[in-house]
Amino acid sequence: MNLAHRPVDIFQVSGENPQVLTEVLRDGVNLAVWRRRLPPQLEDFADLVISLGVPLADQRVIDVDEQNTPILPDLLREAAELQGYEAFVADVTWLVAAYTCLVGARRVGLRLRVLHNPMCPRFHVDNVPLRLLTTYVGPGSEWLQEQQSTRSELPTADRYVDNIQQLLAGEVAVLKGEKWQGNEGAGLVHRSPSGQQARLLLSLDWLA
Repeated sequence: MNLAHRPVDIFQVSGENPQVLTEVLRDGVNLAVWRRRLPPQLEDFADLVISLGVPLADQRVIDVDEQNTPILPDLLREAAELQGYEAFVADVTWLVAAYTCLVGARRVGLRLRVLHNPMCPRFHVDNVPLRLLTTYVGPGSEWLQEQQSTRSELPTADRYVDNIQQLLAGEVAVLKGEKWQGNEGAGLVHRSPSGQQARLLLSLDWLA
């Protein structure tokens, strides 16, 4: 891991307005969190998706531009008959559009998954430029503040258990990874939440 270009000060920001997500573009910021509360309609839909008891997934690459609304045909189509589906699609579409605008993307990778087990249970950093995460139901991702992480000892980072931070359901996070120019050696240290509680996770990646 190259630490030569690592920012002197690395920190995380959060706020109740979606505008806070733009803060992740600043040097030294490797996490921005919009502390939003999901409307009841979306909470109820996510609960219904989990109640189906099957590992639903939707993965696709979307060609996007800042001038047009993203088109997401048959998004998570197995859940299309559930109450609240239209509101869910509208929310995902808005997040894709906001992410597109944030990074000036031309292509975005979208992944929607119902998870019953931790996907990445060990602390790690992502080898991507910028990733958006939000959990519609269930526990959110866990992360460590910079002063609480030892990057050279990621496999043993569990010893920081008393200082683990966690995203809440509904919150939207944008994480800087190792491929963001100038952020080498400063990707956010995070992991999937521990435990077996089911969750519905959306992730967006900037592909081009």
